[in-house]
Amino acid sequence: MSVNRRDFLLFLSAGFTTLAVGSCQNSSKSPNIFSSPEPKFPQSLPFKPIKGPLPNSLDLIQAQTSKSVIPVSDNSPSEQIQAYSTYEVIDDLVLPEGFTYDLIATWGDKVGNSRFGYNNDYVSFISTGEDQGFLTVNFEYISSAVWLETYQQIIGEPLPLKNLQSSDPKPTINAFELPEKDPLRRDILKLSQEGLTDLGIGVISVGRQADGRWVRTNSAADRIISGLSGWKNNQYLKATGPAVAIFTKKGQGYDDQLGEKIIGTFANCAGGTTPWGTVLSAEENFQSHVTEAVYPDGTTYPPSETPFLLEEMEGLGNVFGLAGNKYGWIVEVDPTNPQDYGTKHTWLGRYRHEAVGIRVEVGQPLAFYSGCDRRSGHLYKFVSKGTVKDPQDKKNSQLLTDGMLYAAQFNPDGTGRWIPLTADTTINPDQPNVHAGGIIALPQRPKGGSFLAKTDEDIQNFKQQFKTLGDLYTGIPEEQQGAILIDAHLAASAVGATCAARPEDTEIAPDGSLFIAFTSGTADAQTGGPNLEIFQAPSEKKQYEYGWLMRLVEDGNVPQAITFRWQMVATGGEIAEGGLGFANPDNLALDAIGNLWMVTDISTSKHNQPVAQGRLDKNQQPLENTELLGLYGNNSFWFLPTSGENLGQAFLFAMGPMECELTGPFFTPDQKTLFIAVQHPGEKNQTRRDMATKTLEFALQTTQGEEFIQTRQVPWGSNWPSKQTNDPPKPSLVAIRRINSQQIVEKPNPL
Repeated sequence: MSVNRRDFLLFLSAGFTTLAVGSCQNSSKSPNIFSSPEPKFPQSLPFKPIKGPLPNSLDLIQAQTSKSVIPVSDNSPSEQIQAYSTYEVIDDLVLPEGFTYDLIATWGDKVGNSRFGYNNDYVSFISTGEDQGFLTVNFEYISSAVWLETYQQIIGEPLPLKNLQSSDPKPTINAFELPEKDPLRRDILKLSQEGLTDLGIGVISVGRQADGRWVRTNSAADRIISGLSGWKNNQYLKATGPAVAIFTKKGQGYDDQLGEKIIGTFANCAGGTTPWGTVLSAEENFQSHVTEAVYPDGTTYPPSETPFLLEEMEGLGNVFGLAGNKYGWIVEVDPTNPQDYGTKHTWLGRYRHEAVGIRVEVGQPLAFYSGCDRRSGHLYKFVSKGTVKDPQDKKNSQLLTDGMLYAAQFNPDGTGRWIPLTADTTINPDQPNVHAGGIIALPQRPKGGSFLAKTDEDIQNFKQQFKTLGDLYTGIPEEQQGAILIDAHLAASAVGATCAARPEDTEIAPDGSLFIAFTSGTADAQTGGPNLEIFQAPSEKKQYEYGWLMRLVEDGNVPQAITFRWQMVATGGEIAEGGLGFANPDNLALDAIGNLWMVTDISTSKHNQPVAQGRLDKNQQPLENTELLGLYGNNSFWFLPTSGENLGQAFLFAMGPMECELTGPFFTPDQKTLFIAVQHPGEKNQTRRDMATKTLEFALQTTQGEEFIQTRQVPWGSNWPSKQTNDPPKPSLVAIRRINSQQIVEKPNPL
């Protein structure tokens, strides 16, 4: 089904009264809804877009290395080829003219009695007064090669690696079952301790100086909630909701003997900030460190199922005997309270959380939206039992302790419904053949864990054996509900929730609608892939790597709605192929007037990977779209107007340093600062030695589809943030601002 530009503009900007009676169709086949026939260089943008590695539809391009402007016509391939035949990648955070950034904190900096962690992700700013406030920062994972290479230089002490050297490139060790005094166990304990110290959540106080620069102010509330909080102190995390009944009972699986107490938080990726001044931190790829699989009663498989792996710095929870069912949750933290080390709200579900959107309206239930970042992950909504009285009242945290978790089912006609994850919900999984990869993971019974359904017969047998979720999960009602929430991904698949394309962020628009970033539409052999009836390439029904942005509108515009309408509003990919020029959309942010800002999440292994002439592999077959990701260079930061003359276009605001990901963009209330984290610089090639640079070639296309070769200068590794020769790359947090200290986007005056 196609959606023309007029229909799209109505969908994006119309009031909900109009939308409620209008039609909304699937536009994933028609990404051109976001492009103008003859785009002009925008005069009303809040910045002058920078030049990226790919041709775009603007008719003026700022030369990357000079002040001159090269005229480029969208209809003139020769001018585009002239402008883009060479390109230099920069190992820095490249910003538009008139902008700068302040380095606020970097890996290894002292925070309280610990240190600023590794691979900072989501960033939140909560103001505590004029020009001051708290930044809350997630620390997601360890980039093993560069972390191991630079640890001693940054932290100042060596790691015990000698006993772990092996001819096996990926030796796994079940340290949990090694004797207490075994030297190998001791070394793994030290490595795991240091790794988990660098993961979790950080809170730091900051202030803005008279010249506009942001600096740390080091308050008593500055602290780290690490992957080991509670291990050797009493700073355990707490939990609410039905899963607590599982944590405190003796069941089929492993018992950590801690009851409802939880040691630490890790794999903290996306997040959200509540109107009442708390931060919600999403535990994403927890399965890298603890066991994900659970038994039908919700208890966890033993730590031995996820052994320590030095090569990837994974299995860090193994030696500590961490219980896997206590991770994969949303953690709420009050940054202003130095005694708060986090609460995991289990009604929000356990899965690979990678999105947080919070809808808070007076007199309505609270709605919380999140996504599961796997290639068959679902979109979820929690609706509170109680209603909001005052959005700024800290008692609203109690609303997260009781309600219902739903999973989204998308229909190809642009409608959808929310399926409750409760014991009496009917079993009705999708057929495997509608998914990329042709498989779907479902709960395995009676053993526990999961199995891959590959045929219609597998689905039929499953439906004959199990009628409701209550047939799959055991215990008294509260325990049964807790087990369902602990196994939310498989439970959602079993009842027909749509397998999606890595839903990596959710953002509530001012009108109550929901923007969702779907990062990648391809499959993998372990988890399957998205439903191809919903997540389609621009021109045909096949796997599509480059991602989409979706807008979802609840029927009746109320948070507790059970049905909704949806539409794709932007598609990744090259302009010549129907995309907007970016790939793999990830974290989203909205400015004060509702414009959308978006960062990308291209896999580091694909950054600046050469693409040969003709775009053919060594067997002279066309390259898959995953093998074309190198065209996009480094990860980037984009601006997408949601109204005005520039609606329907994407403008490049920033390019990240080498081999990094830009994450967690967050505006200050006055719109003068945009905080952002620079994650894993140098992840692929580690420290850049002697300013090494390689010259690589890429088969690009003009916006009209004519192929040409670009010669690209690519730094090999990174020295960011110092940018000094041979300095180690370090994940860091920065504040982007105008040099003249004016607003990044002009904030409207209140009526």
